Amino acid sequence: MKIKWHGHSCFSIESGEYTLVVDPYTGVKGHGELDLRANAVYASHGHFDHNYFQAVRLSGYAGAEPFTVRTVHCFHDECGGAKRGENLIHIFSAEGLNAVHLGDLGHLLSDEQAEEIGPCDVLMVPVGGYYTIDGDEAFRVCEQLKPRVIIPMHYRHGKYGFDEISEAGVFLKHFPESFLKYYDEPVVELTAETEPHVAVLG
Repeated sequence: MKIKWHGHSCFSIESGEYTLVVDPYTGVKGHGELDLRANAVYASHGHFDHNYFQAVRLSGYAGAEPFTVRTVHCFHDECGGAKRGENLIHIFSAEGLNAVHLGDLGHLLSDEQAEEIGPCDVLMVPVGGYYTIDGDEAFRVCEQLKPRVIIPMHYRHGKYGFDEISEAGVFLKHFPESFLKYYDEPVVELTAETEPHVAVLG
């Protein structure tokens, strides 16, 4: 399974010749407009920086789709959705691996939600705070789900990202330096043998 980060919370996830995109955006500070190709596209919720489907050109797929997709309902805030509405967690499963994308999760998971998500090989987790859980809360969610590989997302870095959200440092400080792996490119390839780490994608 190959996962490519396009910035903010947008990823392409590939298995064989099949590609899906989750949370395509428009209007995110520092990022240009996306122009992606995929076989399917998903969004965690209806905000412009997560559901800009116009950025993804869809094509058909002749074979059997390799991914099964499940969702878990949650909220975009800590007030049961009163401030920012609902959010969907997506679980994309292929090649015996489960890739979990938390979208704009705004609260810690309940025991029931964590159980519904189930085994987690790779977790795409927001860490920037303000609109989502912050770095400290994101670490607690990681403790809840126990992912093998963690990919932080939805944070500000350099000229990229909304001014209101924080950089990833608050989250990363929870891990020993030896557990952090900094990638030159925004791509990570996962197999059943991939060692546990935090993947800070370039």
